[in-house]
Amino acid sequence: MNMFFHFAINTIAVMVAAYLIPGVMVSGWFTAFVVAVVLGLLNLFVKPVLLALTLPLNIMTLGLFTLVINTILVLIAGAIVPGFVPGSFLIALLFGLVISLINILFDSAAK
Repeated sequence: MNMFFHFAINTIAVMVAAYLIPGVMVSGWFTAFVVAVVLGLLNLFVKPVLLALTLPLNIMTLGLFTLVINTILVLIAGAIVPGFVPGSFLIALLFGLVISLINILFDSAAK
């Protein structure tokens, strides 16, 4: 049940971020759910590898390079999921930040 709640929150976060950020297109709720699942899988399998490969750069930037990695994952999700267009690199960066902020708000409200 907890995983379903998490994906539901991420689906809502994707739709809210697409509404708030011009340049992000999500064709519907099902597409938003697929984007949430794909981002979850990318964060589970690809992100640790990218973090390990870019560890020196991440240390030099005091962790700010993680934002670049998250943006790359959003762009990869945009390439995988039809009906989801994150736009440019900057728009994908803002999209990732909005999703993170919404997840933080829901996580703190759930506790």
